[in-house]
Amino acid sequence: MSITETNVVDLIGVDPSKGVARLGISDHLEWIAPEDEHLLLLQEKINTYLRFIESGEIYDHYPDARNCRCEIELLSKYPLSKVAIDFCEVAKGVIKDAGLDFSYRVFS
Repeated sequence: MSITETNVVDLIGVDPSKGVARLGISDHLEWIAPEDEHLLLLQEKINTYLRFIESGEIYDHYPDARNCRCEIELLSKYPLSKVAIDFCEVAKGVIKDAGLDFSYRVFS
């Protein structure tokens, strides 16, 4: 699964002892111009994750996540461009307003 499958949650890890449910977005695409299509995929993927969490579907599949704080993390194979970082920072603020956390990093 990857960022190109926008209607699928790629990775989930639940650690009830730490009170965290981390949902990972697997991004194998390079951040090269023009980035519009890549950004649209990321936006659609984030929206899928938000629906999965906010609808409560996460708890149907992962009951241990019920008392956990949900975090969405973008795991990028390649370094993010400035445009991608700017997008992620805006997304982080919007997601935080929804009571969730968002982070991004290069995963090698």
